[in-house]
Amino acid sequence: MGNPIRSLLVATALLGMVASTSGCSVGMALSGDENPDLTVCRVGSQKSDIDRQLGPPTSVRTLPEGGQTCTYEYEIGDEPSAGRAVAHGAMDVLTFGLWEVVGTPVEALQGQKYQMTVTYDAEGKAKEISTIKVAK
Repeated sequence: MGNPIRSLLVATALLGMVASTSGCSVGMALSGDENPDLTVCRVGSQKSDIDRQLGPPTSVRTLPEGGQTCTYEYEIGDEPSAGRAVAHGAMDVLTFGLWEVVGTPVEALQGQKYQMTVTYDAEGKAKEISTIKVAK
């Protein structure tokens, strides 16, 4: 039979390892952004309404006739999820923290990034919209 003090120290060390390594995938699952309301992004929409949903454009080009071409980047499918966080936390405990090797990359791959280019007329109304999927 082993020394009970040694067993307690090993158990404490393992528990400390789990506590120190868990959290990345859990935290990532709890963070994220809600999906934007893309129904607002249509021809005829005001720039202010599109900006409100997608955030400020990543680039703006002024057109000779007074309009603008704006490029936005946004992500779909990376909403915060308590369910995913609980699952990652349970896996961390069950695997003594080794789950983070799998769980963190899984969370990093959540969602898909898109780039939307909107051309506005001089009054700030969308007259042309195109969207592409971009590498994450």
